[in-house]
Amino acid sequence: MKWKKFTIKTITEAEDIIISTLYDIGLEGAQIEDKVPLTPLEKEQMFVDILPDGPEDDGIAYLSFFVEESEENPVDAEEMVQNINRELDELRNFMEVGEGTVMVSETEDIDWINNWKQFFHQFYIDDLLVIPSWEEVKPEDKDKMILHIDPGTAFGTGMHETTQLCIRQLKKHITPETELLDVGTGSGILAILSLMYGIKHAVGTDLDPCAVEAVHENMEANHIAPESFEMMIGNIITDKAVQDKAGYEKYDIVVANILADVLVPLTPVIVNQLKPGGVYITSGIIDNKEQTVRDAVEAAGMEVLEVTYQGEWVSVTARKPE
Repeated sequence: MKWKKFTIKTITEAEDIIISTLYDIGLEGAQIEDKVPLTPLEKEQMFVDILPDGPEDDGIAYLSFFVEESEENPVDAEEMVQNINRELDELRNFMEVGEGTVMVSETEDIDWINNWKQFFHQFYIDDLLVIPSWEEVKPEDKDKMILHIDPGTAFGTGMHETTQLCIRQLKKHITPETELLDVGTGSGILAILSLMYGIKHAVGTDLDPCAVEAVHENMEANHIAPESFEMMIGNIITDKAVQDKAGYEKYDIVVANILADVLVPLTPVIVNQLKPGGVYITSGIIDNKEQTVRDAVEAAGMEVLEVTYQGEWVSVTARKPE
């Protein structure tokens, strides 16, 4: 059996959202090739202490997607390329995707679905243990807060610095009465963890319909009551029906772990969902975009409370006036 390989030349900042967007047209998961240096945690996960110096990061990334092909199920490569180009053109309306060219090739049969599991192991975010279903909780970790999650094809696991920045900020501001809105919820990690830490209720929005199943699976794995987390699919930036359904001046906290180019148009919209005095937690911001997001937050009438950093990533936390 062979696989048709579709490779997109893009930029590193667009990797995550392209992977998520192309899930809608049947491209599940991606092989990422870029020159971004490994973080210390990534080296630890790969059991590597010292790596030779690599080439300088040029911001270019190659995303390769694999579609199974057989005589019974041939792949129409031309149609798929057209679909990919259509999705990339839509993304260009609100963010940079770089060159965005698509290359097509073939590769031999490989167990893409399971081979990567050897590289994902349980890890800690401060006092939180994140663990996949195929690993056991160690006896010394039985009393820790434990998030059970398996890496999905399109959504995160909590390992990324931007997610960790959001988690730390959430822990500073949530209370038992918190109503939370998680914009771009993906796998639901931030909302689910907030519920585990004791908030009252959460709402998540996402562009990708696949987020519904991902959130449902992660809620079940972490014993989250169905009525405590509501999911909405749609673009809260441009779709008033989604804005109306989410509600106005309803949330104590809005969290958005999204690219800076999306946070800029989101911020003046989402301020309407926040209660007076509500807290707005953002991340997904590469360090050279920090001022851009700060400017957007202040232009929306909010006060920047704190800016935190991890690696090259930034989180901006702000408050809506009373």
